[in-house]
Amino acid sequence: MTQAGQKPALNAGQIWNMSFGFLGIQIGFELQNGNVSRIFQTLGADVGELAILWIAAPMTGLIVQPIIGHLSDKTWSPRFGRRRPYFLVGALLATLALFVMPNAPVLWIAAGMLWVMDASLNITMEPFRAFVGDNLPDRQRTMGYAMQSFFIGTGAVMAGALPWVMTNWLGLSNIAPVGEIPETVRWSFYIGGAALVAAVAWTVFSTKEYSPQELARFEAARGPAAGATHADVERTARQFSNGGIVWIIAGLGLAVLVAFARGESRPAFLGDIEVAKDIYVLAALLAGFGVIQLVAASLRGQGRNDSGFMEVVSDLFAMPKTMRQLAVVQFFSWFGMFALWIYGTPGVTEYHFGAADAASAAYQDGADWWSLMGSVRNGLAAAAALGFVMVAAKIDRCRLHAINLLMGAAGFAAVLLVRDPALLWVPQIGIGIAWASIVALPYAILAGCVPAEKMGIYMGVFNIFIVVPQLLASTLLGFLLTNLFGGEPIYAMAIAAASFVLAAAATLFVIDGEARGVPALQAGEA
Repeated sequence: MTQAGQKPALNAGQIWNMSFGFLGIQIGFELQNGNVSRIFQTLGADVGELAILWIAAPMTGLIVQPIIGHLSDKTWSPRFGRRRPYFLVGALLATLALFVMPNAPVLWIAAGMLWVMDASLNITMEPFRAFVGDNLPDRQRTMGYAMQSFFIGTGAVMAGALPWVMTNWLGLSNIAPVGEIPETVRWSFYIGGAALVAAVAWTVFSTKEYSPQELARFEAARGPAAGATHADVERTARQFSNGGIVWIIAGLGLAVLVAFARGESRPAFLGDIEVAKDIYVLAALLAGFGVIQLVAASLRGQGRNDSGFMEVVSDLFAMPKTMRQLAVVQFFSWFGMFALWIYGTPGVTEYHFGAADAASAAYQDGADWWSLMGSVRNGLAAAAALGFVMVAAKIDRCRLHAINLLMGAAGFAAVLLVRDPALLWVPQIGIGIAWASIVALPYAILAGCVPAEKMGIYMGVFNIFIVVPQLLASTLLGFLLTNLFGGEPIYAMAIAAASFVLAAAATLFVIDGEARGVPALQAGEA
């Protein structure tokens, strides 16, 4: 029974409709994650260049999601709503990129299309996270994000299976002349693009949104959020200038060290360690973060505190405690997942199929098989997501998430232990359960600790702690594999396993944002 002033509960059909667009979004992401390394290698990229070529994806998310979150918080149209315009525009642009990318004639065009594709998918995805927080009462949010996780898994199954289905059921060619993308990949992207825009359009035209006035009434009835006070913002703002200088010095210092390591006057303490030019990107990121803080300090000193830039930066440095704790969990979780996406295909094709040449039939068969294993993994994730609603009624969400992450760590370790390609489905059990948890439970916890009027921007800021580990993975994974594992890409799975263990440990320190006293969705409640 709904109490006065609180959001009414939605039925299962309404929650289904508001989450259905994630089916299309994940089809786009999975086609990207499962095939971009393959496209890059087909167009001539060396395996050692993959991580730096992938950097476009997290860089795009880092920039786009906080901006879209801020803009969608400020958007309202009685006809088009608050979040839905961003859903549709992003889906149309992503579909265009999916049509163009597999026809890229050279590597740099494919890399550019990755940038466009990821930006467009982020424009669509970020408001979807806030959409659940906007529309559902606290007690239904676990179910809402679990439903999103179900569609993420289902969409990934469909996208992951497409190249294999094209080869084995429809008879399309899985090999192509050197420098050309196989037919199976091209048609997978075409079908995926059409499915993406159709699924998002379903949500856009089958759902409604609450007006800002309605959300304000619901928020007042809900009680005070655990967000930062104005004094917190002012206190953290005073750290901008000093912090900015420290980060700039760190970035410049790292760049100088890399220059010496790659030059003739190499420091003796580096020994035989190989330092790739990719580390310059990490140095630039550190210095860039410092520059952002100095700009914020300057604007605050001029009294210009009401810009979107200042709002994003201030909210970043004044996050609720629960959000800061979840940020650590997200960091280690997504570092592991990005290791899987970058090095899964080259690792499996080389380690399990004995093929390092992207033009060989064995490599393409291995890539198809690994893509199919992605479908297995995501099918298990879809099933696990539905189980979270019932399990979450018996165990707190933080402990549940920690258990799921440990299962994922075991799955990554098993990829190394299983040598028969036919048995690669076994590790997908643990990885799939962990993946379902990563895209559901942290968001359900987060939505309970942030104010409704900042739901979009906080979801965008939260994405920073997904993007930063991806950027670090893009710059550090190649370095770690080269110096610790002889450049063998399969050992990225060992790094991912260790990262998931750290994420599970960090989860045990998270205080669930349901401190407002609203119980989690009970089993059977819709």
